[in-house]
Amino acid sequence: MTRFIGGRAALITALLCAASYPTDAFTPTSRHWNSRSVRTPSTTSPFSRTVATTTTTTTSSTQRNASNSNTIHPLKKGSTVALVTPFTPSGSIDIPALRSLLQFHVQSSTDGICILGTTGEASLLSMEERKMVLDVCVEEVKGIIPILCGTGTIDPKQVREMTLQAIDCGCDASLVVTPPYIKPPQRGLVRHFMDMADLGLPVVVYNVPGRTAVDISPETIGIVAEHEMIVGVKEATGDLTRVERIRKVEQEQRQMGKIHSDRSPLLLYSGDDSTEAEFVLKGGDGCISVTANVAPREMHDMMMAALDRKAEEAMRINEMLKDVHKDIFCESNPIPAKWALKRMNKIPNAYCRPPLMELDEKYHTVVEAALAKARLI
Repeated sequence: MTRFIGGRAALITALLCAASYPTDAFTPTSRHWNSRSVRTPSTTSPFSRTVATTTTTTTSSTQRNASNSNTIHPLKKGSTVALVTPFTPSGSIDIPALRSLLQFHVQSSTDGICILGTTGEASLLSMEERKMVLDVCVEEVKGIIPILCGTGTIDPKQVREMTLQAIDCGCDASLVVTPPYIKPPQRGLVRHFMDMADLGLPVVVYNVPGRTAVDISPETIGIVAEHEMIVGVKEATGDLTRVERIRKVEQEQRQMGKIHSDRSPLLLYSGDDSTEAEFVLKGGDGCISVTANVAPREMHDMMMAALDRKAEEAMRINEMLKDVHKDIFCESNPIPAKWALKRMNKIPNAYCRPPLMELDEKYHTVVEAALAKARLI
């Protein structure tokens, strides 16, 4: 499936034009576009109307330089890394270190790159800095590893702005968290995710009630799954029963004709490192992992074993990584992950932007021991 060229205005024009053609006029080749027509932005959505009436045609530097930046590549099953954003000691983005990390993941068979999430300290980055990260990621891995970009926050207007930026830069999908702190009702979550999916970029719904104080229910996930641009869910509850419950609701929606029978099932990703192997063995599709920052090859191998139902092998790798899963959260994420990467000589320093700080010295031996047990150092 080719991406829409020419920035936001051209995207909306393409969406509107698509509405005049029957679904079978499109013959996409990627798995997660199979039998999905492009949906016209909802006429009841104020966000869709604003995009259609206020945006202008733009051409980003990435679109000029990256020959494949206008192609949407399908997300994959397996291990997606929740990538850190490396900084210099003065706090600016360390572009060479970021490029090096991306190539580390290419060489390690990482199945997906998730940038600008919590682990990437996205809430502490400006829109200009976000674009820097986006452009570098597209330049380094576009077409090699699918790029998932975090675009969630409290205000839907900001989510829309960040999602449109991700579209312009060439991302393959957006990761949209349930709006934190304000505790919207389930019907508000439905509208929020539907509105963001109307923008035209595939969406992975992110459920992490431990951070947001709101839990999107499996039943609500079933409703939003009716939108052809909502392609996956990141479940960071640690509740392994969610896999079966979401699959059941999704199947019920199919039986009622609310989800087209030819559409691929939602990709279910675990966001809880300690239970990711079990999550996939119970029917999930992969993980979006902090551990994968330091153990990308091992996480890929573990996910592949679990997907192949080689439970013994998956759990063997998981046991080796057990202390990493635990101790990489000994302080707030991504503080320990950055220190671990520095200890492994993958980034020059472990700087985190305030109010975060570098890892407390009392945890250095803890994280080092976990890395050594996993044979990462």
